[in-house]
Amino acid sequence: MSALPASRARRARRRLLAATALAPLLIGALGACGYGSEKEDDGKKPAAKAKGAKVDGLDSVRIGYFANVTHATPLVGIQEGLIQKELGGTQIKPFTFNAGPSEIEALNAGSIDIGWIGPSPAINGYTKSGGQNLRIIGGSASGGVSLVANPDKIKTPADLEGKRIATPQKGNTQDVALLNYLSEKGYDVDAQTGKGDVSVIRQDNKEIPTAFKQGGIDGAWVPEPTASKLVAEGGKVILDERDLWEGGKFVITNVIVSQKFLKEHPKVVEAVLRGSVRTNDWIKANPDAAKKQVNAALKNLTGSQLDAKVLDPAFKNVDVTNDPLAKTLRDEAEHAVEAGLLKEPKLDGIYDLTLLNKVLKAAGKPEVKDAGLGAN
Repeated sequence: MSALPASRARRARRRLLAATALAPLLIGALGACGYGSEKEDDGKKPAAKAKGAKVDGLDSVRIGYFANVTHATPLVGIQEGLIQKELGGTQIKPFTFNAGPSEIEALNAGSIDIGWIGPSPAINGYTKSGGQNLRIIGGSASGGVSLVANPDKIKTPADLEGKRIATPQKGNTQDVALLNYLSEKGYDVDAQTGKGDVSVIRQDNKEIPTAFKQGGIDGAWVPEPTASKLVAEGGKVILDERDLWEGGKFVITNVIVSQKFLKEHPKVVEAVLRGSVRTNDWIKANPDAAKKQVNAALKNLTGSQLDAKVLDPAFKNVDVTNDPLAKTLRDEAEHAVEAGLLKEPKLDGIYDLTLLNKVLKAAGKPEVKDAGLGAN
């Protein structure tokens, strides 16, 4: 691929995130992912039931998340009953999604109250609403995203020209990451259509492994466990996204809440965050048991579970964390502005870490920071 003229590269970069930021938010629940085998898992157990007094008198709380290993905190916390325990008689009503834009749409529509989600949909959702729809209230995971490709067709990122690379959904965190990476490498891609020097193919996570196996795509920029599933199908990790970030840490999953729900039911939000923190502690202290619970949750949600050759590397590639790693979200937005990818986004007030820091302090843990983007 010949080098692009500077003016053309700048135009390409501007088109990239501008189109991504305007990507329509498509509501849709996650269907069967099609990962792994049908083998029974010893860790499987029924979902915990509400028991005891209702928090703030609320009957239920609607929680959204993905059937991805990058969402290990809600998968384990709900499967193991650790979050429900903190909510007492307030029943969790879980909702699963394929990617972030659809979850943001559900939050905006009032269909969910709290959700685990990636940074790009949170940024876009917050910006489009003029800072009125959500707050990021905690962290959940770092890492767990890779570019995996057919090694016969792609050996290094320099081989991407003319290839077909999948992401889970237009405008989701992996889609934006791939588009930005391609732009930085000088590839010209139209973000709205995905056409250009590299073809960006938007497919559900559940469809990507089959498309890869059948040769419909040459690679994919995807979260776990899809990345490890592609490796198990003969793919090779061309790039671990951790290598693009200082210290190898970047936010892949946040905890968000609707501002209305946060204002009306702070005790419920605090209980969910307490359950999240305790879940992360449990995952770190019991990694083998946590893997079983992730698999059990995937079995319950999708009808199948992961083989060990997929689950083990997928789980290892994700770091659970209470820290929302706010600086990485801020830096991502700043880099986009500096490169001319996006008009100045409204990020002031996107974080409210008050309740999380209250929970952390009570647990004897250090408080986390909002990188100057906290609500007043």
